[in-house]
Amino acid sequence: MKHSLQLKIGQSLTMTPQLQQAIKLLQLSSLELQTEIQNALDNNPLLELAEEEENESVESTDDFESESEQSIDHSESNEFESEFDSPSFNDESLLSDNQNEDSSQEFGDEQWSDAIPEHLSTDSQWDDTYQSSDFSSRDDDWMPGDNESADETIQDHLSWQLNLTRLSDIDRHVAEIIIDSIDERGYLTTALDEILLSCQEELPELFFEVELDEVETVLHRVQQFDPPGVGARDLSECLKIQLRQLPQDTPWRAEALRLVTDYLDLLGASDFKTLVRRLRIKEHELTSVIQLIQSLNPTPGEQLSLGRTDYVIPDVIVRKRSGEWIVILNSDAAPEIRINETYSALINEHSSDEGQQFLRDQLQDARWFLKSLQSRNETLLRVSSEIVARQVEFLDIGDEGMKPLVLHDIADAVEMHESTISRVTTQKYMLTPRGVFELKYFFSSHVGTADGGAASSTAIRAIIKKLISEENPRKPLSDSKLATLLEEEGVNVARRTIAKYREALNIPPSNERKRLV
Repeated sequence: MKHSLQLKIGQSLTMTPQLQQAIKLLQLSSLELQTEIQNALDNNPLLELAEEEENESVESTDDFESESEQSIDHSESNEFESEFDSPSFNDESLLSDNQNEDSSQEFGDEQWSDAIPEHLSTDSQWDDTYQSSDFSSRDDDWMPGDNESADETIQDHLSWQLNLTRLSDIDRHVAEIIIDSIDERGYLTTALDEILLSCQEELPELFFEVELDEVETVLHRVQQFDPPGVGARDLSECLKIQLRQLPQDTPWRAEALRLVTDYLDLLGASDFKTLVRRLRIKEHELTSVIQLIQSLNPTPGEQLSLGRTDYVIPDVIVRKRSGEWIVILNSDAAPEIRINETYSALINEHSSDEGQQFLRDQLQDARWFLKSLQSRNETLLRVSSEIVARQVEFLDIGDEGMKPLVLHDIADAVEMHESTISRVTTQKYMLTPRGVFELKYFFSSHVGTADGGAASSTAIRAIIKKLISEENPRKPLSDSKLATLLEEEGVNVARRTIAKYREALNIPPSNERKRLV
C-alpha cells in the first residue's frame, strides 16, 4: 500500500447549466413555456419582447401628432393676440360679451337646478350607480342564479333554488342536508334514515318528533328542482321523475313509466320479447317507448358540471401545399423575445466594474436562453416533420391509415436518443386538418398481418369502430365475429385483443348493443 500518481484518459458527459436549461425547455408544454419566458423577461433586463419596437414607433407617432397640435394651438393664439390688438376691438364689446356669457351661465345653472332634485347627488359617476361590467357580458336570457363561475357546483345550483322556495325551518334544514348528500351525477347517496338521524343529532329539540315520512316529503320537494331527475336514489327513480314532469298527453308516457318502474332490468338485458309480452304492446310500439326513455338524462347532474375548459395551444401546424404536407411552428405558441440593444450597448461604456459585470452576466444568460429556445424549436420541428412524413396516410384518409410507429424509429431517423424524442412528444400538440392531436398519438404498437407486414393498433381500433357502426342493431357483431372479419382483411387479431380494443373505445359488448331499430 503506497501513494502514487496515475494518468487516465476517459470521456464523460457533464450536465452543464446550459444543457440543463435546454433539457428543461425541451420538455415544457406551450403554456409552461410561456410562463418560463415571462419569468425570464421579469428577471433579466437584457431580454425584451420583439413587439416593443412597434409600440415605440407608435409612441413616436403620437409624440409627433402632439407636437403638431401644439404648433396649431400656438398659431391660433397668435391670431387671437393679433385680433386683440386690432383697432376694431374695444372694451365695450368685451364687456358685452362677458355679460352675455354670465347670463348664459346663470340660465344653465337655473335649468339644471330645476331638472335635478336637491336630494340627489350630482358628483357621482355612472359606474357608481350602474355597474355595466357585471351585465354587459351576460346573455339576454341570463337569470339570477345562472352558473357563471367555474367553481360552482350542483349544491350551489340547488341551494339557490332552495332560497327561492318557501319552507319551514325544519324542512329547510332537512333540504340542506339532502342537497349536501347529492353527488356530481345528481343522485342522493345517503339513506333517508341516516339523514333523519343526522338532523336529530344536530338539533334534537327540533327533530325529536320528526318522522321519516316528513323527510321523504322534503326529498320529493327537492326532486322538483332543476335539473329534472335530481335527487333520485337510483336510475329507475331518476327516469320516473323526468317522465312525470312531461305533459300528460306525451305519447307513450304511461308505457314508459311502467317500463322504468317494473321492467328496467329487462330493458338493460335487451330482452325485447319479454317486454312486448309484459307491456302488452307491439314491437314497433315498444320502439317508440324506448326512444322516449332514451331522450331522458340518466345523469342529470353532469350538465351542471362547470369545470374550467383547458384549451390546447398547438405547437406545430400541418398544412398541405402543392400536394405535399408541410410542418411549421406555431408563432402564437410563445412570444418572440430578443436582446435589448440599449442595455447591451452599456457594457462597452465606462461605468462601474460591478455594473459592467452584472450586465455581462445577464447578457450571457440571455444568449443561453435564446439559444435553448432555438434548439427546442429546431428539435420540435425535426421530430414533427419526421412524424408527418411517416403518417401521410393518416392525414389523407384518417385513423384507418395510421402506420405502426415507435420512438426508436423516429430516434434513428433524426439521430437523437429515445429519451429526447420522448421529451419532445410529451405535452406537445399538432394542429392538422383532422383536428388537434398530441404527438404521442401518432405512436402505437403493431399487430402482424397475413402477408407478414404490420398494422397499427390505432388503425385496428378505427376498423373495429367502423364495423360496429355499420352492424345490424338487431344482430350486433360479437368479438369472435369481429376477429373473423379482420382476419378476412388480412389482420390477425385474437378475440381477447378485440375485447381490449373495444373496451378502450367505450363500446359495450354485443348483448348490450342489441336494439330494435
